[in-house]
Amino acid sequence: MVPPRAAIIGLSGPVLLPEEAALLRAARPLGVILFARNVRDPAQLSALTTAIREALGEAAPVLVDQEGGRVARLRPPHFAAFPAPGRFEGLPDAAARANATLLGLECRAVGLDVVCGPVLDLRLPGRHSVVGDRGFAGDPEEVIRLGAAWIEGLQQAGAIPVIKHMPGHGRAMVDSHLEMPRVEVSRAELAADLAPFRALAGRGAWGMTAHIRFDAFDAERPATLSPIVIREVIRGEIGFDGLLLSDDLAMKALHGTPASLTAAVLAAGCDVALNCTGVLADSQAALADCPPLSERALQRLADSQAATAARWLPAPDRTALAAARDAVLKDVA
Repeated sequence: MVPPRAAIIGLSGPVLLPEEAALLRAARPLGVILFARNVRDPAQLSALTTAIREALGEAAPVLVDQEGGRVARLRPPHFAAFPAPGRFEGLPDAAARANATLLGLECRAVGLDVVCGPVLDLRLPGRHSVVGDRGFAGDPEEVIRLGAAWIEGLQQAGAIPVIKHMPGHGRAMVDSHLEMPRVEVSRAELAADLAPFRALAGRGAWGMTAHIRFDAFDAERPATLSPIVIREVIRGEIGFDGLLLSDDLAMKALHGTPASLTAAVLAAGCDVALNCTGVLADSQAALADCPPLSERALQRLADSQAATAARWLPAPDRTALAAARDAVLKDVA
């Protein structure tokens, strides 16, 4: 059987259009990522994820950015509200783990099995707010403590986590959704940014790159497009050997066509290219010459699935988890 192509794409709206279904069947990307434009209510979303898997196969991953706080594609009134990750700074591990489990269960109930989070970027004063309370803390040890709990909580719900944004977005002074950030600090200073990713690299999560240029690593190319950063820093210093996604190739930090950027990130060492626009022409272009997942990437995918299966807790008590989390949050409100 031919492996799926090394790309994940977006869709245009709340139903799978016939032309989108045809593309999924013909081009066979690894999976699909969904956004607020794709979400109405649980019944609609379940129908959409079912339709995606009817086109791609039952094993196809369906991703969502569901961090809690301001980054949440599933929102009230049809879905629960979750606090921002930064809300858990200084709180017990159990509260963060319970919250992540509840969040993962909500995603799994509607067919979303890969959750893009947690953010392991440092929350540093004076830097751009694009991280802000999406990050757990500015102290690497606190990020490691809470990040470990968050990863485990998602896996207990049966969801694969995606740690982001390697090798660290916390020092950026601009938002990579809008322009290319450049980080000019020394390699020694960047050791703190790498620390959470290094500590949690072996937990079975997927990883996502940052569209940031680090002068200390590669002054010419952002991490997503840099063989140096991916080989020497992400795979080397950090020691991450999980499935590595690019961040969205449609972000304005990068310049190029969907086809050229897909080729560039795969050549740089990413396992999977992520194109999120949901514009059919963009998806077609990204997939046209996209190669299948490599054997190593397929093994990384299988390893992540096995790690999540090993931690999965069937039928957890949601009421007890919510009560334990909310009691802690209320105490510090």
